[in-house]
Amino acid sequence: MKIDGFKNMLNIIQNERGIPKEKIVSAIEAALLSATRKKYKGTGENLSVKIDDDGNVKVFAVKNVVEEASDTESEISLDEAKKIDKHAEIGSQLTIEITPKDFGRIAAQTAKQVIMQRIREAEKEISFEEFSKKQGEIITGVVQQKEYNGYLINLGKIETILPFSEVEPGEQYRLKDRIKVYVVEVTKTSKGPQIVISRTNPGLVKKLFELEVPE
Repeated sequence: MKIDGFKNMLNIIQNERGIPKEKIVSAIEAALLSATRKKYKGTGENLSVKIDDDGNVKVFAVKNVVEEASDTESEISLDEAKKIDKHAEIGSQLTIEITPKDFGRIAAQTAKQVIMQRIREAEKEISFEEFSKKQGEIITGVVQQKEYNGYLINLGKIETILPFSEVEPGEQYRLKDRIKVYVVEVTKTSKGPQIVISRTNPGLVKKLFELEVPE
């Protein structure tokens, strides 16, 4: 099985979503492995999927070499094993290619669903790593709108709320205003990184002073 336009797809996702190619390939391999396990239920952890740079997909299984195979999904007879590896012997294990010829519509649909899920997870992880480095720092955000509990601030790839309790008394912001905020905390959630920002935290004044008066 070959994934058409594989290289082009990798480049588009990496350039437009900022996800490294290695993570994309791992996501696709995991997706196809998940689909394959539904077909070969008895092989369990003995399966693996590999994709080369051209998008060629191969499925491999580790089988135990025995005199006579009674379970063809997990065993291979010595005679058959020696056709693949002349050094094979009873008790050893052999990795062989078992790529299904019918790796078709159902597997592709399953793979696509899992791939999109893994891509979203990778985006969340990259975003968390990016903002974790900014904890305790000052960043600039853009006011999107005023909510019931604060201002919705666009920080680039993420939006978060600046609570009214974290706004200096008398400060009012309008749509599209660019403001500096202090990143109090960054936590990982199932929906992506949760960022706590403030305009009243003592760290804001300290950081602003450091910017104004360099060492």
